[in-house]
Amino acid sequence: MTATFAQNARFARRASRAERLARIDRLATLLDARFAIPFTKVRFGFDSLIGLAPGIGDAVTVGLSLYIVYQAHKIGAPKHLVVRMLGNVVIDGAIGAVPLAGDVFDVMFRANRRNVRILREHLERQAL
Repeated sequence: MTATFAQNARFARRASRAERLARIDRLATLLDARFAIPFTKVRFGFDSLIGLAPGIGDAVTVGLSLYIVYQAHKIGAPKHLVVRMLGNVVIDGAIGAVPLAGDVFDVMFRANRRNVRILREHLERQAL
């Protein structure tokens, strides 16, 4: 019973900034760079794979990308940074919706990794 209470208490508390950043970093990696093409430096993730499903796939990946931006806002990213991150999501979603060429663009642009990097750089500058 004590272990269950301790587990529930852990979920009840708010996640720290570092925990949230680590969570969205893992999600961004899953979406943009989880897999590698053998014998190349090319990496891709579930964003590219899910995006192969016409229409709904791109909507799902944009939703996941917006979750990352939302978490950045909750962490304390300033408005101008959130707008910049949203711009990356819009670009990724718009071009990513083009069949095949959009999927190649997703592999190269990596909007989610880009957004986490922008947030991480901001937080590092803020810590100085």
